[in-house]
Amino acid sequence: MTPIRHNQSDTDAVLDAARDCVLAVGVRRTTLTDVARRAGVSRMTLYRRWPDVRTLVGDLMTREWIALAVGAMPDIDAGTPTRTRLVDGLVAGVNAFRAHPLFHKIIDVDPELLLPYVLDRRGASQDALLGLITGALAEGHADGSVRAMHPGLQARSLLLVVQSFTLSLRTMTEEADPELTERSFLGELRTLLERTLTP
Repeated sequence: MTPIRHNQSDTDAVLDAARDCVLAVGVRRTTLTDVARRAGVSRMTLYRRWPDVRTLVGDLMTREWIALAVGAMPDIDAGTPTRTRLVDGLVAGVNAFRAHPLFHKIIDVDPELLLPYVLDRRGASQDALLGLITGALAEGHADGSVRAMHPGLQARSLLLVVQSFTLSLRTMTEEADPELTERSFLGELRTLLERTLTP
């Protein structure tokens, strides 16, 4: 095994290995030894950077969730108001989160891993998402398509809304009722976001 240097490709290789382990057996049954073996690095190399599996999985979630959120945001189009791009991106982001295999595995097997970020404190991925939302809100304030207000309050309120739809939607849907399907709720989310952001 070769020592891992702290460049992005090496970090991604370890995070990829961690993702594969978590998808296979869940967080509680994943060990740093498993990850090191899968990544082809020494266990001590991992311990120097990640003291335990939860720290490593926290970095994995941050990478996955940020990439997902950035990918959900539509490209800038001169003919499209920022509000439309932001609403489209937030709804697409909720949909993408709920379809992500890592998110599914954590919700199904290790949901307690998410509780600190829901009840006690913000995580790195939530702070990064707030940064993305705040940037889009500033653009929307500038072009007049988004209701002007304190950007921090507005961004955090939006994140609370989309976070609740992401984490709790399956507790509210009834696929046998056409008015209570996941698709219907995502349509309602779009309406809520449009109405709260429209000047």
